[in-house]
Amino acid sequence: MVMFDDVRAAAITEFHDLQLATPSWGRQLPARFDEGVWRYIELNHRYNSLLWDEEDLARRKDAPDAAIVANKRAIDTYNQKRNDAIEKIDEALLSRLVDVTIEPDAWHNSETAGSMIDRLSILTLKIHAMRLQSQRTDVTPEHVATCCEKLDPLIVQRADLQRCLDTLLARASEGRAFWRIYRQFKMYNDPALNPYLYVSSG
Repeated sequence: MVMFDDVRAAAITEFHDLQLATPSWGRQLPARFDEGVWRYIELNHRYNSLLWDEEDLARRKDAPDAAIVANKRAIDTYNQKRNDAIEKIDEALLSRLVDVTIEPDAWHNSETAGSMIDRLSILTLKIHAMRLQSQRTDVTPEHVATCCEKLDPLIVQRADLQRCLDTLLARASEGRAFWRIYRQFKMYNDPALNPYLYVSSG
């Protein structure tokens, strides 16, 4: 097997699509992968899905303040876990490159492969949601037409990103490109770093 054959972008987005087509996948169904990079690809997509739902819920106008507060706290939790999964994806992929010699003029990609996979997940969520809107029968034809018009560029964006990810991984396996893990160090969830948390708790 070539170094990154098992993580080609087409396989990742196919998995993303499949999971979103499964009702209640994000909240109820067990994980499909127990280890390796696919475990973290799945976790990243799961937390993006849960994050998407909570963001929608947080924008309700008819919910009590306590419910919106609960949504916001869930958003922070899922966002932290999403970012943790991105870093784990990068760790797993970079571990395959330990014996690859990086060429002196190798391309330094500013975006990590894990971040690109995260963006693929988010684009798949957008495509899924926009496609559902384009299929509604309880709205005006103008609404459907607008959503169909927005769907096409989202699909193009995802295809472009797929190609970029595959290119990065292929070149990295040859030493012609590299990326580094950029730790997010999220401060808002840390009671030692968020002044509104450590002041109130002190």
